[in-house]
Amino acid sequence: MPDEPRAESDVLLDVDFADGLLFLAVENIGALPAHRVRVRIEPALRGLGGRKRFDRLALFSRLELLAPGKRIAVFLDRAALYFARDEPTRLTATVSWRTDAGKRRERVIRHDLGIYRDLAYVQKEVPRRADQA
Repeated sequence: MPDEPRAESDVLLDVDFADGLLFLAVENIGALPAHRVRVRIEPALRGLGGRKRFDRLALFSRLELLAPGKRIAVFLDRAALYFARDEPTRLTATVSWRTDAGKRRERVIRHDLGIYRDLAYVQKEVPRRADQA
């Protein structure tokens, strides 16, 4: 009978595309907490209209605990604006963390945001407040 896999933490960086918006998400898909989670993104990644270096966010350099099943997603940019600025589409994320037992784990993930460039979407209207009419 083969050994059953040990339950431990398992962390990744994912990219979400919804309604023309791009998000980055750090997620622990494992059964136990992940400690000292660090995400190194290459090349440098700018979002929010080009004003913010996302590879420098504290989320990626100082996340001390990520509970099992926990997902933290951050808005990167509107896809149309991101691609119009010729931002990098091929990204490499090196995710490292420690298990409850103190063992170091690492995963290298490659993303190609270019797959979202040609997707059609319906931009939803943001409701206006009465004082903005």
